[in-house]
Amino acid sequence: MAIYHLNSKMISRGKGQSAIASAAYRSGEKLYSERYGKTNFYPREIQPESFILKPDHAPEWTLDRERLWNGLKK
Repeated sequence: MAIYHLNSKMISRGKGQSAIASAAYRSGEKLYSERYGKTNFYPREIQPESFILKPDHAPEWTLDRERLWNGLKK
């Protein structure tokens, strides 16, 4: 029997944290931050399995991790 576990953390720009850098670290992908004008990439020996779930009515671009995180405002 599988046991569900969820772990969430707040990312605060006021504390010098970046949502794009965090997403790049967690996904193992190279992501470009439009806000800071830099690419974040954290190579890993074992590539994590990551995916994005979206509702059927959501646009296809929401599956693009870089575009999704750069689209966040505030």
